[in-house]
Amino acid sequence: MTGAKEITGLSGAIVAAGRGERLRAASDGVPKPIVELGGETLLRRQARTLAALGASPVHAIINSETAAIIGQRQLAMPSDLDIIVRDTANSMESLLALGERIAPGRFLMTTVDAVICPAEFARFVARALEITDPALPDALDGALGVVRWRGDRHPLFAEVAADGLLSRLGGRETALVTAGVYLFSTRIFALAATARSAGLDAMRRYLALLIDKGMRLAAIELTGVIDIDEAADLDAARALVASQGGTP
Repeated sequence: MTGAKEITGLSGAIVAAGRGERLRAASDGVPKPIVELGGETLLRRQARTLAALGASPVHAIINSETAAIIGQRQLAMPSDLDIIVRDTANSMESLLALGERIAPGRFLMTTVDAVICPAEFARFVARALEITDPALPDALDGALGVVRWRGDRHPLFAEVAADGLLSRLGGRETALVTAGVYLFSTRIFALAATARSAGLDAMRRYLALLIDKGMRLAAIELTGVIDIDEAADLDAARALVASQGGTP
C-alpha cells in the first residue's frame, strides 16, 4: 500500500470510542484502540492503512480514557490524524460525531478492530469507489465489506439481493456478516435526526435504517478479515501479521 495516491474527495474515518471490554483480559486492561499489533497500536495502524489507501484527512473518534492513556504514555500517532475525543452514548453517536467533521463527499471508514489483508482492502476500495462514483447517474450511496460467518459472537447478519445490494441488515441468520469496513457518501448522515427520534442506539441499527429508508448499499465479499473482540482474535491477527511479513 505504500505510495498510494490521495484520492480527491475521499476522507477517512475510524470508529474507536468503545471500551472493548471483552478484550481487556488479554490486553493488560488497556482500551482496544491502543492494543498493539505488529509493534503499533490498532488506532495508529488503521490510520496508516486508510491514508495508504488514499484517504485524507483521516478522522478518528476515541473516548476520554483512551485519550488520557495516549497522553500519559506519549503514544505516537500520525501527525495528520484528526482525533475527536468524546464519550459517546453508543456506536451510532460515534458515527454521527464523525459525520460532524467529515467533509461532504465520500469517506472510507473502518472500525478500529478490523484487521484486513492489504490486497483485500485495496480491492474493496477500488470496487466501492467505482460503484459510488458521483459522476454516474445510478451511483450507489455506499458499500459494506462482508465475510462468511464463522460462528463469531454478536455478528451483524447481511442479506444480499441478486443485484449485489444489501436488502437487510440484522434479523435472521445468514451466510454473510459485516466485516467492519465501509465506503459511504456523506448523504448517509441525512437520517441522523430520524434515527435519534426513533431512539436508535447502535451503528448497526443506523445502517439498517439506511436500507429501510431506501439508500442503496452494495455488499462486497472479502476474505482475510479478523474482527478483534477476544483473546483468540488477537492471536489470529498476530498470526496474520506475521504471515504477511509484519505489515498487513
